[in-house]
Amino acid sequence: MTATDPAANKALSSFNEAALAIASELDSTKVLQLIVDRARQLVKARYAAIGVPDQNGLLVNFVHSGMSSEVVRSMPHLPRGEGLLGAIIEGRQSIRIPRISADSRSAGFPEGHPSMTSFLGVPVIGSGEVLGNLYLTDKVGAKNFSAADQRLVEMLAAHAAIAIQNASLYEQVERLAVLEERTRIGMDLHDGVIQSIYAVGLTLESIRMVLPEDAEESAQLLDSAVSGLNDAIRDIRNFILDLRPRRFSGDLQQGLARLVREFQANTMVPVSTTMPKQIEDLSTSKARAVFLTTQEALANIARHARAENVTLTLMRSDTAVTLVINDDGKGFDAQDENRQVGHGLANMQARAENLSGTFRLRSAPGQGTTITLRLPLDDE
Repeated sequence: MTATDPAANKALSSFNEAALAIASELDSTKVLQLIVDRARQLVKARYAAIGVPDQNGLLVNFVHSGMSSEVVRSMPHLPRGEGLLGAIIEGRQSIRIPRISADSRSAGFPEGHPSMTSFLGVPVIGSGEVLGNLYLTDKVGAKNFSAADQRLVEMLAAHAAIAIQNASLYEQVERLAVLEERTRIGMDLHDGVIQSIYAVGLTLESIRMVLPEDAEESAQLLDSAVSGLNDAIRDIRNFILDLRPRRFSGDLQQGLARLVREFQANTMVPVSTTMPKQIEDLSTSKARAVFLTTQEALANIARHARAENVTLTLMRSDTAVTLVINDDGKGFDAQDENRQVGHGLANMQARAENLSGTFRLRSAPGQGTTITLRLPLDDE
């Protein structure tokens, strides 16, 4: 086709329209859907899809166009990035073939997947990283996709890579904005609301002191009001604790000390801490696991335990680092799996297992709670 060919002009016009539509969207899910919808329209394909791989090349996100929801529900699973889809990611090259089943790289289709014949797949690459694979099947009105189709889809994939990265950056900025807003709200609650409630409590205490000695009912009402205000202060402090999540900076001793200080300031519950002097040479992954487990454990105690005392012990031997956190609070039924998930204990368990460690929980109603995280140091 020449530059003045009406068909070429129409294709370029459609491409520009598609590229502009994709570039104007900042929601990552909508971006992926726009990419596959526009790509399918652009080259007149019956089906289109884009897969986003994980570090191992397996698809963790799969967005499709052309398949009905009934067909999708009938399949036991969506494509996982094997066969031709995996070849696109691994080879970082476009693949255009007239018959999928005749290609040695094909891995077949999941049960219930519609039959497909011709295939055009291109990698979506941004900043040297494979962000996904965009592919189309069953060219309408032809046995195979053309070289011109391939060039259009490759151009669209280049625009798609920029759009995907832009959407990702936008979402990161939004998350940071949310964190900043949560921190501001937490400070406002602490500096404004809590101080106001505390002042009301002091006023009520003063009123009780000037009441006649025989005003027993009034004194009881005042006691109830003061107790309610103290409960409100405690609940707001716990809310602030949730509003101000902390990230691990790399220094475990500093990080744990900061978590303990903030916990004590927000709950008024003392924490007895024991830590070794030599802990800074712990690997980043293990130090981060200790920090995050401590963060979750203290947050759970603040929200649920009604504890009066907490102990935090960090021990290190030649073979392992061990974290033990104990509270004397109300405890809970450790056999209740739903309750464990609600406390974030499942996350602690998974974190330990990912580092070949162990996580143990001991708790019972009225007997407090003890968690123990042990991480081996064989690879240190």
